Amino acid sequence: MSVERVLLTNDDGIHTVGFRALYDALADEYEVVAVAPADDQSAVGRSLSNDVTVHEHELGYAVEGTPADCVVAGLGELYPEADAVVSGCNKGANLGQYVLGRSGTVSAAVEGAFFDVPAIATSLYVPGGDDWWKRDLDPGHYQHAAHATRYLLDHAVDAGVFEEADYLNVNAPMADGEAAPRPDEGIAPMDVTKPSTLYEMGATRDGEDITLHDRIWDRMREGDVPDPEGTDRRAIVDGHVSVSPLTAPHTTELHDALDGLASAYDDLEPPASEAR
Repeated sequence: MSVERVLLTNDDGIHTVGFRALYDALADEYEVVAVAPADDQSAVGRSLSNDVTVHEHELGYAVEGTPADCVVAGLGELYPEADAVVSGCNKGANLGQYVLGRSGTVSAAVEGAFFDVPAIATSLYVPGGDDWWKRDLDPGHYQHAAHATRYLLDHAVDAGVFEEADYLNVNAPMADGEAAPRPDEGIAPMDVTKPSTLYEMGATRDGEDITLHDRIWDRMREGDVPDPEGTDRRAIVDGHVSVSPLTAPHTTELHDALDGLASAYDDLEPPASEAR
C-alpha cells in the first residue's frame, strides 16, 4: 500500500511553527489534512473526551480536544480515507520508555495504530537550560525532523516496515536556525533505536510542596548520558535522527511462572466468609 493521504496532527497545537514545518514538508507530495488541537495539549498522553468541538481551518480542522481526540475524530469521521497518521513536529524530544505514555505526540501515533493505520510521531530535541521551551524556533530548526519524516513516509510502508512495527517514534536534532531550510545544512545520520530504559525521576519536599525532577535532562545538558549505542537518547546526543519501531501498547509476555499461579488460584478453597 502506497501512502497518498496523510492525517497530520500534534499536541502543541495547530498554529505552531513545528506543525507548519511538517505540513509544508509533506504537502507538495501528499494530500495532507490537518486534524490537530486548537491549543496546546502537551503531555496529555492518550486522554480522550466524550465530545469535542471542531472548527474548519485553512489546513483542515482545529479540534478543541486532545491528540487522541483528533485521531479518533479524524479517522472516524473527518478524514477516514487517510493512509497514514503523522504527529508532530513536537517542540521537545520524546525519548525513553517512561516518556512515551505521557506524550501527546506519541499517543496520537498510538491511536492511529489502533485503527491499523501506519503512524509516525516526530519530535525535535531542543538543547538548552531549564528554559529551553521558551526558545523561539523558526522553520529552519525543524529541517532534520521534516526531512526524516518525509523520507520515512516515502519509503517505510512500501518497504514493509509497518508489517512489523505499529508506529515509528522519530526524534531529530535541531538544525541551524535559518528562516528557511538551508541546502548546505546536510543530512543528520539516521539510527534505528530502542527507547532508553534509564529512569531518574525524583522528588524534593519543601513543606507542603513537592517538586518533581527529571534528572535525565540535566545529564543531557552536561553531556553525561550513560545510555548505550542503539538507544534513542544516545542517538540524539550524538546528533543523529533516532527512529524507534514500536508496537501499540501493551505487549503481552506469557511465561510459566504466571501460568502456574493462575492454575494454583483455580484450586484454592474460597474464604470462609464466601463459602457460607
